[in-house]
Amino acid sequence: MTTELECVELQSRATPQASIIWLHGLGADGHDFVPIVRELDLEKILPLRFVFPHAPVIPVTINSGYPMRAWYDIRTPDFAQREDEAGVRASQAAIEQLIQRENERGIPSERIVLAGFSQGGAITLHTGLRYPHKLAGLLALSTYLPVHEAVASERHSANQDTPIFMAHGTQDTIVQFAWGQQTRARLEEMGYRVEWHEYPMQHSVCADEVNDIGQWLQRILPS
Repeated sequence: MTTELECVELQSRATPQASIIWLHGLGADGHDFVPIVRELDLEKILPLRFVFPHAPVIPVTINSGYPMRAWYDIRTPDFAQREDEAGVRASQAAIEQLIQRENERGIPSERIVLAGFSQGGAITLHTGLRYPHKLAGLLALSTYLPVHEAVASERHSANQDTPIFMAHGTQDTIVQFAWGQQTRARLEEMGYRVEWHEYPMQHSVCADEVNDIGQWLQRILPS
């Protein structure tokens, strides 16, 4: 049985009618993207609940086995090719459990956005493409598509038309810019609608990106 993840939660107004589940990157925690909420300018859309889960603490091979919060192990610098598939799938199960919890709190899946940065973005794409119920959108920042060879056979038609926002820094040396471009191309080859943004930055988030994310959320969530 999957252990429920601990989360930081914020509400834009009382009685949320949509949720954004936002996954942090390697070594961070659920507090990492909390400050971004006030910068998104989402007052015009329906009341939101932001859910920022903490990844489990696990040894990470690439960091000499040092334990840190991670959605899966990274074994080599070329982690776009050699992921910890078991860890990826365990995180998928944990995020699906969070989606179900939102359903139980009155938020239907079609009003839930999955979002993530770096490792969190990888889990967002992995989970969202396979999820058997329609989601509102997938927000994948500075990331890539893990376990990519299995996507074609495992993806679910429920989210074939779900909007996907991808953004990447052109100077990213952690998750290489080319990996993001390759992920975008693979998704588009499979017929997904990808809104692509690139910024002159490293492995980070910038103000223009936050503005673009806010505008995208306003388009995909009801007012």
